[in-house]
Amino acid sequence: MSEPSASAAEPARIAPEEAARLAEAFRLFNAASAELTEAYGALEKQVASLTEELAQANGELRRQYEEKARLTDRLSTLLNQLPAGVVVVDGAGAIEQANPAALDMVGARAGAGWDSSAARLQPSDAPAEWDCTGADGQARRLSMSEARLAGEDARIVLLHDMTRQHALKIAAARNERLAAMGEMAASLAHQLRTPLAAATLYVGTLISRDMAPDDVKSIASRAQGRLRHLERLIRDTLMFARGEVLGREAIDVAALVDELQHTVEPVARQAGVRLTVETASGSVSGDRKAVASALVSLLENAVQACADGGEVALAVEATEGSVSFVVRDNGRGIPREIQERLFEPFFTTREEGTGLGLAIARGVARVHGGDIECESAPGAGSRFTLRLPAQTPEDVVLENGQ
Repeated sequence: MSEPSASAAEPARIAPEEAARLAEAFRLFNAASAELTEAYGALEKQVASLTEELAQANGELRRQYEEKARLTDRLSTLLNQLPAGVVVVDGAGAIEQANPAALDMVGARAGAGWDSSAARLQPSDAPAEWDCTGADGQARRLSMSEARLAGEDARIVLLHDMTRQHALKIAAARNERLAAMGEMAASLAHQLRTPLAAATLYVGTLISRDMAPDDVKSIASRAQGRLRHLERLIRDTLMFARGEVLGREAIDVAALVDELQHTVEPVARQAGVRLTVETASGSVSGDRKAVASALVSLLENAVQACADGGEVALAVEATEGSVSFVVRDNGRGIPREIQERLFEPFFTTREEGTGLGLAIARGVARVHGGDIECESAPGAGSRFTLRLPAQTPEDVVLENGQ
């Protein structure tokens, strides 16, 4: 048998260059493997951190959701328990939400139209207050306000039941008037006795004496004047005692000022006083006859305060929410001690005055939600301002029944 050759028995040799490349490849592989292992470990830590953060975020969201759910429940309970009516009306005029109080007051229901509920509101004798017969059949006095909801085409309507407050206000005003009438009973008796005694004396003279026709006419005229004074005193007393506005209507300011000018101008001309009038646009809501009577009283007082050649001015100042009627004169002015008593019933500095004109005027202003202010100084004339609330667009809409 022959022996194998030496070349067949020896293993194949790798070239040095090949070995170097393999060694470098193994080194790179080991390095890459180490980097991957390190990256995987970092990734695991990051995943764990994110998982923990996500769990915390979920817990916070859950807590916030539960808190909002509790808040929603509280607000819903509060809304249902509120004595005030709350109505949410969308841009189309439909009721989105209404609480039980609003249902009782005006029959407001979710899904119904707001116009049908608003039609229950009828203008009252006080500004910004409305008479209403509720869905429960009770007569109520309500006040209403509206506010736009930010970011939504909707508004919220708030209804407050003013029935009890209105009754208390009427009772307080009546008690105040009765108290004033009681305190002034002696003064009223004196006011009535003086012209009555004069009229009785004049009539007695006519009966007991034979007089010439001209004398009879003169004495009869004086007696008639005293009786007319009595009539005016009794009329003003009754008006003060009543102290209520009889009706409510939209009063155009320009038309009212024109009426006042035609009424007072003859009186001013006879007294030698110049009357100037400045008007403005706008309107107020109330009893036209009562407001006109109060302003006539202010103007006539101003005319009587001026000497011959004096001047009386009537101006209207319209501001947001109010209309002011300003009566100015350049007369003798009013001392400070008298100003403090100007609006007291039966207080007067004129022999022929009843002392009720300014008291009645202030009563008219206050029952309309306004007031009267006086600014004066001796020798510098006087300024009386009768301020009334301006008529709002809501007043116009509800007075028209829309």
